[in-house]
Amino acid sequence: MHPSKVLLATLFFFTLAPWATASKVTYDGRAIIIDGKHRLLVSGSIHYPRSTAQMWPDLVKKSREGGLDAIETYVFWDSHEPARREYDFSGNLDLIRFLKTIQDEGLYAVLRIGPYVCAEWNYGGFPVWLHNMPGVQMRTANDVFMNEMRNFTTLIVNMVKQENLFASQGGPVILAQIENEYGNVMSSYGDEGKAYIEWCANMAQSLHIGVPWLMCQQSDAPEPMINTCNGWYCDQFTPNRPTSPKMWTENWTGWFKSWGGKDPHRTAEDLAFSVARFYQLGGTFQNYYMYHGGTNFGRTAGGPYITTSYDYDAPLDEYGNLNQPKWGHLKELHDVLHSMEDTLTRGNISSVDFGNSVSGTIYSTEKGSSCFLTNTDSRNDTTINFQGLDYEVPAWSVSILPDCQDVVYNTAKVSAQTSVMVKKKNVAEDEPAALTWSWRPETNDKSILFGKGEVSVNQILDQKDAANDLSDYLFYMTSVSLKEDDPIWGDNMTLRITGSGQVLHVFVNGEFIGSQWAKYGVFDYVFEQQIKLNKGKNTITLLSATVGFANYGANFDLTQAGVRGPVELVGYHDDEIIIKDLSSHKWSYKVGLEGLRQNLYSSDSSKWQQDNYPTNKMFTWYKATFKAPLGTDPVVVDLLGLGKGLAWVNGNSIGRYWPSFIAEDGCSLDPCDYRGSYDNNKCVTNCGKPTQRWYHVPRSFLNNEGDNTLVLFEEFGGDPSSVNFQTTAIGSACVNAEEKKKIELSCQGRPISAIKFASFGNPLGTCGSFSKGTCEASNDALSIVQKACVGQESCTIDVSEDTFGSTTCGDDVIKTLAVEAIC
Repeated sequence: MHPSKVLLATLFFFTLAPWATASKVTYDGRAIIIDGKHRLLVSGSIHYPRSTAQMWPDLVKKSREGGLDAIETYVFWDSHEPARREYDFSGNLDLIRFLKTIQDEGLYAVLRIGPYVCAEWNYGGFPVWLHNMPGVQMRTANDVFMNEMRNFTTLIVNMVKQENLFASQGGPVILAQIENEYGNVMSSYGDEGKAYIEWCANMAQSLHIGVPWLMCQQSDAPEPMINTCNGWYCDQFTPNRPTSPKMWTENWTGWFKSWGGKDPHRTAEDLAFSVARFYQLGGTFQNYYMYHGGTNFGRTAGGPYITTSYDYDAPLDEYGNLNQPKWGHLKELHDVLHSMEDTLTRGNISSVDFGNSVSGTIYSTEKGSSCFLTNTDSRNDTTINFQGLDYEVPAWSVSILPDCQDVVYNTAKVSAQTSVMVKKKNVAEDEPAALTWSWRPETNDKSILFGKGEVSVNQILDQKDAANDLSDYLFYMTSVSLKEDDPIWGDNMTLRITGSGQVLHVFVNGEFIGSQWAKYGVFDYVFEQQIKLNKGKNTITLLSATVGFANYGANFDLTQAGVRGPVELVGYHDDEIIIKDLSSHKWSYKVGLEGLRQNLYSSDSSKWQQDNYPTNKMFTWYKATFKAPLGTDPVVVDLLGLGKGLAWVNGNSIGRYWPSFIAEDGCSLDPCDYRGSYDNNKCVTNCGKPTQRWYHVPRSFLNNEGDNTLVLFEEFGGDPSSVNFQTTAIGSACVNAEEKKKIELSCQGRPISAIKFASFGNPLGTCGSFSKGTCEASNDALSIVQKACVGQESCTIDVSEDTFGSTTCGDDVIKTLAVEAIC
């Protein structure tokens, strides 16, 4: 062979060989080490099923631009194996495509296989068929469970290996996780729990993935598992071995929403404080949970009672927009931390205590030093002298000095823009002002309401057992025969159902008599309604509607769903209460609704009625066609006016809706104070309003040309007349930044149309209500900003007297620039 051909063949071989670009991932007590280099890593969680494959490239790109090194995701067993040994990796379940999208953007991946995930996901990610296997006991040393867990974990590992996606093969996956937060509940499982966690570690190691394994919230994680921290703050966390790095797998960027609950928010200042504090005290890997929360499409929301929106107040909002200022404030922090990577992962560490909750940390190498100054007091700012210089350190903040002299970042001082998001109608010219609805009733088969189901047993079944998670809806039916001389017979007879979970609709002899539903966290209640029974046979039908299964806690998998019982008739005879317990009667069961069985959400049935659609009528199907909103902005559908139900667009489920569930009271009228420890009860909004009014419709669900179809199943009864489609985008953008900063204003893909306000000096107020202060620059700040920004998609401004001229402010005034731009 010609020498040149030999060279080409050799090059071709090494290009294709997976080990040609393989990375060696190890660790020590200071850091994850990739190809011999100690790394300071910033990661963010994006769950692939909570968005669409078409959204992934943009989400990952924005994550990289935000300064992330890695994307972390769970793997969702119930979605991938909905029936035993039947697998689904299509559409937004295409895990391999998601990992390759991460790889294409040059980021690492962290694969949390679990396969228990928690995640506010239905049943914690366990398939319900697993619950129904004979002899199974979940998350403990049980052969049935462990065999199934091993099978799924091995399946995922082999899929990733086959595509050469582990770093040891040249891929992006640098870390993997087995189990999830088991240490929080392990004591409830006794010795079998300890044996199980040892088995998990051994099983994971036997798969030989070539990268380290993690166990979060597992203080006794067996070697060589790396135990990690989850929580609001993990700066005080210490690994269980000095040879393990200090890692934080879940830094909660906000919190999830529940039906009837308020909207939780976590400020950019406090989130940045938690991150900076973690790296100050030896942290080496930190992951935001969530970086993009997304949407619980279909029936994936767990809890129970977790909303369809899983926005999580994350740096990328539910629709993929930048959540500003959180995204931008964290990006600045990531850039500063990355500039100090070598010093923070290899330097000698010393600390100084200034008293009054103020401390400093110094990292030193032969090349130089980097410093942190922290004030953990939640009220009082302070000034300290450090190495001969005075530094102001605001309350509840961390100042970062990469050279131990100049403060380049303080967690409490936000210079990133604040984006005010708006929703607006953006329809085609030929789109009518209101949707035209057709409708049809849910087919209430009389055989169901009168007691004939698909299977019968002499007991009340857990809905997981009876329905196998095939539907939210399960009919429970029984009959009772009464004679006129029956002691329970009378006019004051009631039907009492104790301990019913979630939502219950009750029928007697085919007539609806009432409904009841729970509140988040309190699922035990008593339904009791006066009824009138006939002599002879009477039929009682209970329709249970679940809103996700439990996903967290010791033995959460055993939490009963559906009608719990007992079911009793209560009567009075000679002033004596007489109770007739029907729980052991013959009960018949039917899974699902007729409309669901007939696929009304995707079929083109001719049985829809075109005129005079009813309102406030239970168990009604509605259908309308619409044009896709113009442009490329994310699309939402406003379902205000409806009760509760399910929604589909072009056959794609956009999740459960429940706009009639009003968020509870308890919101503060005062602005949120970032200072002091955060939890999900702090900084809440939306009291007294629908828990969730808008529902995400991904662009990939829509036809840009021609008609689209919206189908609703209305369970409670509502009025669809006000339902409409809107887009969500930036309405205005504000900046309030101190001098010596360079700030960016952006309308994220659309031009800045106007500058409503601009002042350099000591302007007052907040975004939307800025006003001039007592001193101002000599040059007109408004005209300067207008010239730089109007007509541009983004603009950068140097906040300084060089740009705006000298001011009339005194030397004791910290000069700032306030701008409000209209998009």
